[in-house]
Amino acid sequence: MGSCVFCSIVTGELAADLVYADDAVVAFLDCSPLFQGHVLVVPRSHVPTLGELPAEMVSPFFTVVQRISAALPLALDAHGTFVAINNVVSQSVPHLHAHVVPRRRKDGLRGFFWPRQRYAGLSEAASIAAAIRACMTSYRPA
Repeated sequence: MGSCVFCSIVTGELAADLVYADDAVVAFLDCSPLFQGHVLVVPRSHVPTLGELPAEMVSPFFTVVQRISAALPLALDAHGTFVAINNVVSQSVPHLHAHVVPRRRKDGLRGFFWPRQRYAGLSEAASIAAAIRACMTSYRPA
């Protein structure tokens, strides 16, 4: 996909500060990081969302996310990491990517980037959990 910026990074058409690359996955520094060391992990193949990632790619993809999450605190003297994936909403590039962000206590990042909500009661939470379970039984990865 020539118009995808991440595909262009994967092929080397666009320059990026690579952190890791193998036959399935590429990881590079985000050009607009939350904090220095913010890494994006992408599959080499163009896959728009996590739900579309082929089953055989889940382990290679998340193994790299895990390795980078473990490396950032050591490399950057951070206290931990924040790992996130947007699907469609707030996904600035329609190519699956995991954000692995180094975190330090009192770094100013507060929880999630959106306001928290509460369920109206136990029955509302139970109803939503049941709806999710029902949809999960019909979902089959690509």
